[in-house]
Amino acid sequence: MAEMEKLVEREVYTTQLKGFIDKPLIKVITGVRRCGKSGILNLIKQEIMKTVDEDHIIFISFEDSDFDNIVSYKDLNQYIKEKMKDDKRYYIFLDEIQEVTGWEKAVNSLRLKNTDIYITGSNSKLLSGELATLLAGRYVSFEARTLSFKEFINFRKEFGLDEGIQYGRYGLLDEYIRSGGFPLLSSIRFTDEQARRVISDIQSAVVLKDVIERNKIKNAPLLEKIVSFLYDNVGFFISDRKIADYIKSGGGGVDYETISSYIGHLEKALLIKRVSKYDVKGKRLLDSNDKYYLADHSLQYAVRDMKTTNRSGVLENIVHNDLVRRGYKVYVGKMGTKEIDFVAEKINGGEKVYVQVCAELKSAETIEREFSPLEDIQDHYPKYVVTTDTFWNEDRNGVRGIHLHDFLLREKL
Repeated sequence: MAEMEKLVEREVYTTQLKGFIDKPLIKVITGVRRCGKSGILNLIKQEIMKTVDEDHIIFISFEDSDFDNIVSYKDLNQYIKEKMKDDKRYYIFLDEIQEVTGWEKAVNSLRLKNTDIYITGSNSKLLSGELATLLAGRYVSFEARTLSFKEFINFRKEFGLDEGIQYGRYGLLDEYIRSGGFPLLSSIRFTDEQARRVISDIQSAVVLKDVIERNKIKNAPLLEKIVSFLYDNVGFFISDRKIADYIKSGGGGVDYETISSYIGHLEKALLIKRVSKYDVKGKRLLDSNDKYYLADHSLQYAVRDMKTTNRSGVLENIVHNDLVRRGYKVYVGKMGTKEIDFVAEKINGGEKVYVQVCAELKSAETIEREFSPLEDIQDHYPKYVVTTDTFWNEDRNGVRGIHLHDFLLREKL
């Protein structure tokens, strides 16, 4: 992120990170490309610069061609050491560090000096390689995501994109559903066609750099078919067999092992997130097909029109990402023969929430289908049926019906 670019606060991340400033741990921020990691890094840099001289701040973006000569840990180590002129503490920011071969060795060496180190990367396995054992127990990690609805509203306001526009009762929600949460799309005004092109370019860059090149994928067309299938089936249970049948229907052939491997690479690139099935009564994970949700619901527009017919999948994707952003581990629930869209448990324990997502509640049959699984759960945790039906506002037997707009803006579920 260039210095002249406007920074908009992203409190959910900066509050956590500020608590670790000057702590003897490497701060690691992961997230899909273009989700705003660089902005978060610059916000922390801005905070530190309130009390630290700029000469003691070293910021390197490995997507900037000015640093193309830094390709190995030796190059990185040498460059930073040359910048350190005295024994005072230096604050080191390394953006998209996965571009540097063996970067862990340089970071491990630098942490032994008077430094405070912050790094970002576009891969969930950034710290799972053999070299990463050097840093075991010496880092704290954070996963950045695209804009929440609340952040989306704030960005649009800060960049003046909502000026002169009359919104209805639920404000910017329709625009959020259409545009998604990539910060760039809420920083500059785009037409629908331009926005779709931006999303497609982000998608292509991640697939090329973080999947094909990183994993030396030989069959890129097959990968594209798997991506299209996953994106087109958000909210549905998916198996390797289903994907194989889809590919075979187009005249191709593939083994299950390859499909599983390619899906794993997409997960590591943080493009998709696997959600497993959970038996609510038995309180155990089930060995069955999984669902996959996208890093941002707008990515679906990279393979289909923005006026998507899979609105229910898009809405589920939005709710899933909101739950994850709030710090929940998310599962698909099974209650006897009934399905619950999301069973979410706080990662640090103690809190749980159950959520059904339904675009419209127009019939008695639909209402029964959405509310009854939650009514069957005999515990005290919150239960919601989330909808975009503007005419529905009713609770039933302890289950709250709530509009998506209000659900996303709730401070606490």
